[in-house]
Amino acid sequence: MLLRNHPATVNATHEDVRLDNKIVYFSVIFVVTPTLNISLRFGGRSGSEMGDFSSLGLSDWLVKQCKQLGINKPTPVQQNCMPAILEGRDCMGCAKTGSGKTAAFVLPVLQKLSEEPYGIFCLVLTPTRELAYQIAEQFRVLGKPLGLRDCIIVGGMDMVSQALELSNKPHVVVATPGRLADHIRSSNTFSMSKIQFLIMDEADRLLEQGCTDFTKDLEVIMGILPAKRQTLLFSATLTDTLQELKSIAMNKPFFWESTSETRTVEELDQRYILTPEKVKDAYLVHLIQTFTDEHDDWSIIIFTNTCKNCQILTMMLREFNFPTISLHSMMKQKQRFANLSKFKASVYKILIATDVAARGLDIPTVQVVINHNTPGLPKIYIHRVGRTARAGRNGVSITLVTQYDIHLVHSIEEQTGESHQDTINVKTKMFHECFPTSSPLYFMQMSSGETHLNAARKTLQHTQHAVQRVSHRR
Repeated sequence: MLLRNHPATVNATHEDVRLDNKIVYFSVIFVVTPTLNISLRFGGRSGSEMGDFSSLGLSDWLVKQCKQLGINKPTPVQQNCMPAILEGRDCMGCAKTGSGKTAAFVLPVLQKLSEEPYGIFCLVLTPTRELAYQIAEQFRVLGKPLGLRDCIIVGGMDMVSQALELSNKPHVVVATPGRLADHIRSSNTFSMSKIQFLIMDEADRLLEQGCTDFTKDLEVIMGILPAKRQTLLFSATLTDTLQELKSIAMNKPFFWESTSETRTVEELDQRYILTPEKVKDAYLVHLIQTFTDEHDDWSIIIFTNTCKNCQILTMMLREFNFPTISLHSMMKQKQRFANLSKFKASVYKILIATDVAARGLDIPTVQVVINHNTPGLPKIYIHRVGRTARAGRNGVSITLVTQYDIHLVHSIEEQTGESHQDTINVKTKMFHECFPTSSPLYFMQMSSGETHLNAARKTLQHTQHAVQRVSHRR
């Protein structure tokens, strides 16, 4: 772990906890720098050792609200981060996708808000519009007994109505940086000088050095926030942005990161299918047919790398009469929300999406995630496959790997800690028997020629015809 070797580490102690009647250890490391005093905790207690929410210091009304919603016990990220937040400390939480990070900051904020419900109390920044709406919904549901007022500030919506909402001093503002910065530059009808909490969800995306637009917008936003506030940063891939704390979090920041060896949850069944580029769409069609035939209540998200591919795949799958809808950044905002709502309601069972859907979205019916292209960065893979197997549910992820993507798979394995040498071994075989030998996905040979079962060839021909029809329409 990089942080364990930090040159500023001055003291390390060990505390023991009881876990399944065994004593295990985790390190509590105190790091001191000239501008930063941060305590780091790796791991902590597992779910089997968790108490209830009242043991974390939550008020009775919040504990009752959690129980009514079926949230009975805190997850590890909640167990470890919520006490520090309630103590008034800044916090960084890094845990797997689907591990309850949103509730880890929503619940403490609601408790503090109930004690002082005045003005714009909390600002939440997210990298995507869809995630902003989802976080706002969590605030509404958990904060219903308070009569919580929230405001969502994202692009693609009317700025005048948004400015009016801001002037009415909502308790919680959930925003994307670009649109909020636009309001700050163009309006003086609202003030954020009394904000108590600044929260960055998917903080690694917001703080990426290469994301210049976010960086400029964040500078504008930080300029109007009070220095005396709590700052909370959460993500599934957060460690690379630790140094950003020097300028963002100064209030005895507490860092917690799951000690799990992998960055994906155990309930996720991860598979790769190695396929030549030219027959990849045949594999995709057969995969979807297999899942829809066997599980009529399952929903599937298919990730692709460009808006153009997203549109083409959507139209192609509709040619096969699959209930398909798309989501990408080139769509108008109202259409994006409408499509996402239809997918959540199971009006459409298949969502073709770019990475605008890869972060934070929690849709319980999603059982399968398919990567139509192998992600270029391991952290993109982590966020994509994290759309399934959430909150203890099981899920399957399948990545279609072409002959040009082997090095990307190796990078993903290194980052996630998941080795799939039993699934892909490019030196000894080209295809893993992901399915029975009767399946069109099982290739008997792929060397000098292309020998595959007739069913796969037939599927490929139909797929190519569909693609041609889609291309002619465009």
